[in-house]
This record gives sequence, C-alpha cells and structure tokens, in this order.
Amino acid sequence: MAEAAAGTAPVYGVNTGFGKLASLKIAPADTAQLQRNLILSHCCGVGEPMPPSTARLMIALKLLSLGRGASGVRWEIVALLEGMLAAGVTPVIPAQGSVGASGDLAPLAHMAAVMIGEGEAEVGGRRLPGAAALAEAGLAPVALGPKEGLALINGTQFSTAYALAGLFEGWRAAQAALVISALSTDAIMGSTAPLRPEIHALRGHAGQIEAAATMRALLEGSAIRESHREGDQRVQDPYCIRCQPQVTGAAMDVLRMAAGTLATEANAATDNPLVLSDGRIVSGGNFHAEPVGFAADMIALALSEIGAIAQRRVALMVDPTLSFDLPPFPHPRAGAEFRADDRRSDDGRAHEREQAHGRPHRHRQHAHLRQSGRSCQHGGPWRAQARPDGREPRGDPRDRGDLRRARGGVPRAPRHLRPARRRAGAVARRGAADRGRPHPRPRPRRGRPPRAHRRAGPGRGPSLSRPLRSSP
Repeated sequence: MAEAAAGTAPVYGVNTGFGKLASLKIAPADTAQLQRNLILSHCCGVGEPMPPSTARLMIALKLLSLGRGASGVRWEIVALLEGMLAAGVTPVIPAQGSVGASGDLAPLAHMAAVMIGEGEAEVGGRRLPGAAALAEAGLAPVALGPKEGLALINGTQFSTAYALAGLFEGWRAAQAALVISALSTDAIMGSTAPLRPEIHALRGHAGQIEAAATMRALLEGSAIRESHREGDQRVQDPYCIRCQPQVTGAAMDVLRMAAGTLATEANAATDNPLVLSDGRIVSGGNFHAEPVGFAADMIALALSEIGAIAQRRVALMVDPTLSFDLPPFPHPRAGAEFRADDRRSDDGRAHEREQAHGRPHRHRQHAHLRQSGRSCQHGGPWRAQARPDGREPRGDPRDRGDLRRARGGVPRAPRHLRPARRRAGAVARRGAADRGRPHPRPRPRRGRPPRAHRRAGPGRGPSLSRPLRSSP
C-alpha cells in the first residue's frame, strides 16, 4: 500500500479521490489526511444508537473481514479493534444511514471515528468522547495510513450484524413456536395422528420432519391426549393445528438457508479495492450487500409466517364454536385475539422486500443500492410516518404537470387513460332500446339554456383582445 501511495499509477482510494472524484490524483503527503477526512465526512448517521451487543458483533465481523488479509491494513488497526472489544469500548453508532452498497459507510465511519480519537463510545457504563474512552481502557488512537480508512468503512458488517441478530432471535422464536404448538394442540384436545413420522418422511423436508419429531416428543405421554383417543367424533383438526409442522418446519428451513448465506458473508472480505494474492490492487464490488439483504428478507418472511399461524391458533382457542369446549375468551384480560391480529398485520408489512426501493446515488455512480440496512432492521425505524389523519401524503394537486395527481390520497391516471363516462340519460336510452321500447326524451337541463341558445357577450366567447387560455 505504501508503494502504491507513492507511485504514479492511480490506485482507487489509495492515491485518488473517492466516487466521482476517483480520477483526482492525491499527493503522497496528503494520503493520511485523505483517510481521516473520509472518516469524518461520513460520520453522518442519524437515529437511535445501535444496541451495544449488535455494535460489538459488527466490530467482530470487521475483524474477520480484515483477517482475510486482502484489505491492505497494518497490524495496528487489527490490534486496536481487538483491544476495544476486550476492554468493552463500544462506539456509539446511529442505526440509520446505510444504503447497503459501497459498504455500510456511515455506521462503520462512526466505529472508525473512535479509533482515531473522534466520535463517542460507551465504556464502563459511561458515554465518553472517543479519545477519552480509549484512554479509559488504556488504548491510544491510531493515525490512518493509505487506504486504511477506506478499508474500515467499506464492507457489509453493519447489515450483516443486524441480520445475524435477527436470525438468532428468529431461531429462538421458531423453537418457542414448536413448544407453543404442542401446548395448543393439547389445549383444544387435538389429534397427534398428523405428527406420525411416515407422513413427513413421504414429503422429505428436513425442517418439517424435525418440527414434527419435536412436537411428538413434547406430547408423548400427555394425559389430555389419552383422554380423548376413543369416542372423539371429530375427523380432522383445523389447519392451524394440523399443519403446524409444515408451516413452522418450512420457516426453519428458510432460516437455515439464510444462516448459510450470512455465515459466508461473515467470513468474507467485503471492502474495495482488494489486494490479490499476486500483489495487484484491484477494484471490485464485494461491498454490495445484496446477499445480506436477501437473507434478511427471508428471515422476516419466515417469522411472519410463524406469527400468522400463531394468530390463527389464538383465534381458534377463543372461539367457543371451534375450541372443543374451552371457555370463551379464556384469558382474564380480553382482547388477546385483537392484539395478535394487530401484530400479525405489522409482521406482514415488515417483510416487504426492500430491494425494490433502491435508488441511484452519487451522480448515478452508485447506480444500484440494496437498502440492506432497512431489510436487516425489519423496516422498523425506517418507515415514513403517515399524516395525522392517517392518509398517505400526496403531491400538490395544483401542479398541472403531475399526472399522479391525487384524489383522496389515491393517484389518478392521466385523463386520456381514464374510462369514458356515460350520462345517466344515455344509459337509460340505451337500456330502453335494448328492451324494445321507444327512447325516453332527454330532460332539459335546468338553470342554464343549451349551449347553442346562449347569447355571446363579454367573457362568453373568444375575444381577439385577449389570448386563449392554453390547455393544461
């Protein structure tokens, strides 16, 4: 890296500017200042701080990435990150600011700022300026060398940390769902016949087989189950009871697929440019977080389905016509079904695919952005607030050039694409003709004479003294 910084050949981010300024050559004496300015200029995140556990996970992932040896940083950078983790120095990192491509620039810049003595960090339960936090832990700031600032803020560690945190919580939710499924089956005195191993082996999905086996083990020896093996007139249980292994098991399979993607990403070199094994420094695109965003969407979708079938179980158990003699609304605090349905609605919106909302940045140099940060945070803090009246914001209806003019919050089609309207009289005459009766005479319009009978006067017809108003 030192040779590249002192050389004449342009190497992106080493002796050149960034983004659209990549063609601007930087003098060797200014490369250290360039890296420092890069960090400080990207410390522009907003919102609540990341959870400390997720921020520490992000630092660990950055260590793994630098450990691949392709980022071109000195050992001092790695040692400082290790020291911060060991001493409990956790940078204060705003949760909003990443667009999921070019690296998670803003969040990682707040991490790197502490390393150079700027920003803020928590240590020993106190929030201190970056330099003071390092001093409290017996650490010292570093001066960044060529490309080291770029290596620290390029990468997908912010998105990956959030996705992994969601995966860990999601897997615990899936395991808890299996226990609750078994309890629900016993509560409505459901059948265990749909849990027989051969049924699930004939389909072959690993998650379904595992979910059925777990529920069988939980229900083994249940006195409630034995009490209605004989004389039960019901033929089949509802889907939300009978299909629990199929739904929760499928969600477990999806979570495992997402885990495979995130395990690969956690151990990847994702900054740019990279130092290859032959010593060449080559620009690529490993910073793009598309795989992480897809994995996060998969996690959200799987958890949404686990919540969906759970909501139907709640509805089943509070309905006296379906719950097999359970008391109506068995919970002492009424409203459980409404709360479950509300949460189900929120979960369904949370798994909407965020990659459809990526837009170009930086004069279209960054032409495709993944918005993985939004996906990995399940869309929560990123959702735009509705107007106070609950309707979606709309554009100015006075803007005649806007074909998306709104009526009642719903965009309208251009005039030439709207279906033609028929007057009530025309419809009546056509209906009368279809029935073989003579057409009724149209009623004269009240208040104003027909257009042909109006007298021309001032302001009523075209005038040569003023121009015609142009059509919108």
